[in-house]
Amino acid sequence: MSKHVVSFTLNGRPHDGVAPDNRLLLDYLRETLGLTGTKTACDGGECGACTVLVDDRPRLSCLTLVGQVDGKRVETVEGLAGRGLSPVQEGFHQKLGAQCGGCTPGFVMAAEGLLRRNPDPSDDEIRTALGSNICRCTGYVKIIEAVHYAAERMREQAA
Repeated sequence: MSKHVVSFTLNGRPHDGVAPDNRLLLDYLRETLGLTGTKTACDGGECGACTVLVDDRPRLSCLTLVGQVDGKRVETVEGLAGRGLSPVQEGFHQKLGAQCGGCTPGFVMAAEGLLRRNPDPSDDEIRTALGSNICRCTGYVKIIEAVHYAAERMREQAA
């Protein structure tokens, strides 16, 4: 099997590695790098639990080859918190946007990507941005509240 060198920024730090041509980003993050915050669920691009940001855009890591992120910026849920919870993580905590937690990292990353592009989204814009993510526990109301909470916190921090 052919392998290639990859070089990308991971959670703000340069990363160089070697991966087989068919290695999925999800597996590379979890198994090679030990970053288990990105969740394996459907393994087929249907649930969004494996969502990461690639150049600030949500990407399903179960459908992304490691080679596709060469030269790009990749962020996982582990990369969001600095000196505590990020505004999105805090929003999910404060507004009870997480139930079992299986889908939460994917929702957090998709919401982060949305808020970087749109600091004051409407309910419909949130629903659209999170449309690739599935939750079987919350009913989505608390997730939308969590995103609005995070948006408000981010706007306050920017002011």
